Amino acid sequence: MTITRRNLLTYGAASAVALPALAMSGRAHAQKAQYTLKYANNLPLSHPMNIRAKEMAVAIAAETNGRVDLQIFPSGQLGSDTDTLAQVRSGGVEFFTLSGLILATLVPAASITGIGFAFDDYDAVWKALDGELGAHVRKEIEKANLVVMEKIWDNGFRQITSSSKPIVNADDLKAFKIRVPVSPLWTSMFKALGAAPTSINFGEVYTALQTKVVDGQENPMAIVSTAKFNEVQKFCSLTNHMWDGFWFLANKKAWEKLPPDVRAIVAKHINAAGMKQRADVAELNATLQKELASKGMVFNEAKPDSFRARLREAGFYSEWKAKFGEEAWAILERSTKKMA
Repeated sequence: MTITRRNLLTYGAASAVALPALAMSGRAHAQKAQYTLKYANNLPLSHPMNIRAKEMAVAIAAETNGRVDLQIFPSGQLGSDTDTLAQVRSGGVEFFTLSGLILATLVPAASITGIGFAFDDYDAVWKALDGELGAHVRKEIEKANLVVMEKIWDNGFRQITSSSKPIVNADDLKAFKIRVPVSPLWTSMFKALGAAPTSINFGEVYTALQTKVVDGQENPMAIVSTAKFNEVQKFCSLTNHMWDGFWFLANKKAWEKLPPDVRAIVAKHINAAGMKQRADVAELNATLQKELASKGMVFNEAKPDSFRARLREAGFYSEWKAKFGEEAWAILERSTKKMA
C-alpha cells in the first residue's frame, strides 16, 4: 500500500480535534477471544502507524486462530503520554508506543537517540537502532520492568522552519528566536547553537509564529504540513538536527501471561509492522516536501558539520556525555561518529 498526504489528517500532538472513543480490533467476528489486549498510541487513525497497526492486529488474530484480539486506541484516547505510560506500567494498558525523548522521564538513556546531529541519514539511524545502540536502550528500558519490542518505529527527523531566512549553518541561528518543546535536551542544544529557544505549548505555536513572538520552530515534516506552518513560515531548512522514534512497549506481567507461542506470533507481527511503517514515513516525507514546495515553501539543505562544530565548541556533547555516562556514549559514537 502507499501512504500519501491525503491519508494524513493530522499528526501526534498536532491534532486539535478530539475523536470519539474508538478501538480498532483485529478480530472480524464477535467470538470471544482468549486474550484481549489494548494497544494505545497518540497518533490519528490515518497515520501510517495506525494503518500498519490495524493490519498487524488482523494478522495476529488470524495466525492465533482468534485467540488474540488486539484492540487499538489511537489519538491519545486513553490519556496523555505520561498517563498512558503509567497505565502500561500498572497493567491497565498492555501495549503503548512512545517517543524515546518522552520515555526518558522514566528511562533517561532513551533520549540518547535524540542527540543533536548524531545521525546523517536514515541508513545511519537504522544501523544504530537495529544494532548496538538500540540493544543498549532496550536493555535500559527492560530495567524499568517493561517489555520492549525489537524494532523501533519511526517518528522522523526534525527540520527547522523560519519566516525570515533559510538556516544554512550555525551562524544563521545566532539570536534566532525558535520555539522548542519543554525539554532539557532541546533547550540545551539550541542555546549551545547560539539561538534563543522558547518553550511554547504546541497548540499556541501557529499563533506565536504568526505574531512573530518567535522567528521559527522545528518539527518533523508531517507536523509542518498538518499544522499548516507553511502559512506563517517561508523557509524550511533540512537540518535533520534530531531523530526520534517510537518504542513499542508492553506490560511485563501481561506479556508473560501469554503462552510462548502466542508471544512469538505477536512479537513477529509487531516488528514486521514497524518495518513497514518506517518505509511509509520515508515515502510520506518525500511527498510532503513536494507538496509544501508547490505551496511556496522554500527548501534548502543545511550544513551539519557547521552545527556539530558549534555544539562541540559550546560543550554540548561533553555535557550530555557526562549525563548519559561513558558506556552509553561510547556505544553512541561506535554507532554513529565521534562527537565529544
